[in-house]
Amino acid sequence: MPRPPRSRGSPLTHSRARSRASSLTLPAGAIALALLLSGCGGARVDAGAAATPAGGSESCVDTSGDTVKIGFLNSLSGTMAISEQTVRDSLDLAAEEINAGGGVLGKQLEVVAEDGASEPTVFAEKAEKLISSDCVAAVFGGWTSSSRKAMLPVFESNDALLFYPVQYEGLESSPNIYYTGATTNQQIVPGMDYLKEQGRTKVFLVGSDYVFPQTANKIINAYAEANGIEIVGEEYAPLGHTDFSTIVTKLKASGADAVFNTLNGDSNVAFFKEYKNVGLTPDSAPVVSVSIAEEEVGGIGVENVEGQLTAWNYYQTVDNPANTTFVEAFKAKYGDDRVTSDPMEAAYTSLYLWKGMVEKAESFVPDDVNAAADGVTFEAPEGTVTVNGDNHHIAKTALIGKIGADGLIHTEWSSDGAIEPDPYLEGYDWAADLS
Repeated sequence: MPRPPRSRGSPLTHSRARSRASSLTLPAGAIALALLLSGCGGARVDAGAAATPAGGSESCVDTSGDTVKIGFLNSLSGTMAISEQTVRDSLDLAAEEINAGGGVLGKQLEVVAEDGASEPTVFAEKAEKLISSDCVAAVFGGWTSSSRKAMLPVFESNDALLFYPVQYEGLESSPNIYYTGATTNQQIVPGMDYLKEQGRTKVFLVGSDYVFPQTANKIINAYAEANGIEIVGEEYAPLGHTDFSTIVTKLKASGADAVFNTLNGDSNVAFFKEYKNVGLTPDSAPVVSVSIAEEEVGGIGVENVEGQLTAWNYYQTVDNPANTTFVEAFKAKYGDDRVTSDPMEAAYTSLYLWKGMVEKAESFVPDDVNAAADGVTFEAPEGTVTVNGDNHHIAKTALIGKIGADGLIHTEWSSDGAIEPDPYLEGYDWAADLS
């Protein structure tokens, strides 16, 4: 697999060079909605375009006492709750562990939790509340790219920090977001590399109809054209969609020998049941999924996805001491029947990375945290991760896994060590026109 050089920092990555912004010419929620409607999924985000600074008021974060507030913002209702509840659980575990170990800079973490309700505009509104009313030092959460893009102008206008834990489509960076899930060259490209190595040359694309799948599939199309792979179909369904008879009929008729799946949430249940109903199998047309982890396997039904493939950076079955401790702690808190997964591990890791950055900076101020971020490491359950201070992503090891009869995902292939994040795919000639 190509090892691209460290990404060049965009103007966004130098937050100290821009002035603080405390208010907007439009309400943050309105700007977030406008951003969503503009269809900017693959565009490099411009901090200056998101908001017009109109003041210079100081942050309301209070660090004078023995506590500091942080915000957790996840969907506990709506179509994404099947995935995001486990992220909230892992964040709670990390906060409890950190507090038990003495907190951050000697201060106990006081959690303010909100429900994003699977709606991007709600995420933007709750982010504004957490920053401006609850006065949190950082926010941890979000899942869909639509939720992240809705929140992005809110964080940039308030000069606040969001730690986003989920793999995504890349082609973005912000001085106010740390992306602790995989970017494109750490998940999507390895997934396609694996299919190519397995001799799969006719790929069908199915995804939810929003930013991440649409942009991911633009990248996959570019990869396919450069690597002798034919894209034999590309279909989208609304989030929460449950009738996949038409899409799966097209899939079966396409002659595909593999499927790349970017469906999110509970749509996966209906898709895989229909896939099985028409006689498709992991041998005839294996599905590589990038949004199905251990938690979703249980919701879909292992009988519907056994033998299917996933592309992530962490599985519960990863064999190292840090993961053994993590899995044991999670099960002790939530029950032996619970499983761990990539997004929840990335969320858990994000809280520890923030702790490391704050303690290196000896400050909770976002500009100070950003200045200290580069090179901060954590011995995470997935392995050693390191923050790239230029693009606010982290180095991660890519894993291709197969879903077993036990409902767990077992590694089939692993990259040779951690891959440096390359969100704009600058190390790949075939991606030159994407960003």
